[in-house]
Amino acid sequence: MDRMRIVPVILAGGSGSRLWPMSRRLLPKQFLPLAGEKSLLQETALRMRGFGGCGEPVVVVNAEHRFLAADQLQEIGERPRALILEPVGRNTAPAIAAAAMHVAREDPQALLLVLPSDHLIRDVAAFQETVRLAIAPASNGLLVTFGIAPTHPATGYGYIQAGEALGEATFRIGRFVEKPPLDQARAFLQQGGYLWNSGMFVFGARRFVDELERLHPAIAQNVRQALDQASRDLDFLRLDSAAFSDCPSLSVDYGIMERTQAGAVVRAAMDWSDVGSWSALWDVGAKDASGNVSRGDVGLHDVKDCYALADARHVSLLGVRDLVVVETDDAVLVAARDRAQDVKELVEDLDRDNRSEHVSHSRVYRPWGYYEAVDSGEHFQVKRLMVKPGHKLSLQLHRRRAEHWVVVSGRARVTRGEETFLLERNQSTYIPVEVKHRLENATDEPLLVVEVQSGTYLGEDDIERFEDRYKRE
Repeated sequence: MDRMRIVPVILAGGSGSRLWPMSRRLLPKQFLPLAGEKSLLQETALRMRGFGGCGEPVVVVNAEHRFLAADQLQEIGERPRALILEPVGRNTAPAIAAAAMHVAREDPQALLLVLPSDHLIRDVAAFQETVRLAIAPASNGLLVTFGIAPTHPATGYGYIQAGEALGEATFRIGRFVEKPPLDQARAFLQQGGYLWNSGMFVFGARRFVDELERLHPAIAQNVRQALDQASRDLDFLRLDSAAFSDCPSLSVDYGIMERTQAGAVVRAAMDWSDVGSWSALWDVGAKDASGNVSRGDVGLHDVKDCYALADARHVSLLGVRDLVVVETDDAVLVAARDRAQDVKELVEDLDRDNRSEHVSHSRVYRPWGYYEAVDSGEHFQVKRLMVKPGHKLSLQLHRRRAEHWVVVSGRARVTRGEETFLLERNQSTYIPVEVKHRLENATDEPLLVVEVQSGTYLGEDDIERFEDRYKRE
């Protein structure tokens, strides 16, 4: 099979709630640099560089995160073949189906390399060797998944039993096993022939669609309709909301791989983590002599086997064992390390209590830059805005609040009512209630503005947009 026909498909949906308080609904874990300088999404996109014949990726992402994904890919010089927007999350089978159908319409013979965007793989050479091993069986019509050679009796992963040998490190799939209890995981490790289920795949685009149509014709029909009725939105391909929302939520493992007769697994001898919890990051992190993993401004005294992350302030630990401590500027998590999988329950509590700490950080990213909360009180709120070079906010007005803008650095082009003017550093202006306005960066450097809002209601939904280059509602 010509390697030019390998198309990576990066699945960038998901909320990563077990990694709260760093991962949040508007900035989930795949967009965070949790194990290095680059985000997990960026590391995933870079993983196939240098592999001959690998084409540009197709990225499937929730519509809410489209600008995050586009900006991060642009930062590393990656221009995706397509950025497909899911209106709602429907698990991996419909997401992969949308990518497969899109690619198959242009190249029915293409192979897809399906990669979750939130995995950690440091041995890129070993990963690319696993891809190489999967090409031949996938070219012959098999649906190939990667099985990770286990290094310890993990209970947080599903397992695959390797069956009949088909070739170099390649086997028929014997059976799938859900996350096992510890005694069963130990037995698997001792017995051999069991691999961790990685959630990575190689198969033909057309071949996957054919199998989906056979096993789940309703999903195939809904996804095809969502693609047929998709609309172009800037550089994005927005799936039709009604058709895609009608898809049942179904994982590719349960819906396809556990039911197909054409499944195969390639044994991958590489370091791998799905970064599913803080304890997983402790597992793969660089430990000190006492078994601690720390990031940021952290002080440790008589501490053993802990994970500590300081994001905004200094954090000190004294005389503790087996803890996870994660600090952000608006929330702190302290948990027993063996309970890290249960952090999701805390997020559910926050949601039930109608709080916002699980939704966004104090810094909220927008396609034009970001804003972050500085202070608030009765009838006022202070924010710091950063507008990227060449970008501008929508032309908008507010019904219930006025705004004062002070330029801290850069030069702002301001539209206020019928007038347009420039503001230099240390200059300010006032935007009355119900007056159309816009803020624009007029330089090639970031524009920093302090915004003071005052009024009877200060919610983000008090915005009426009249013109927006990002086509937001």
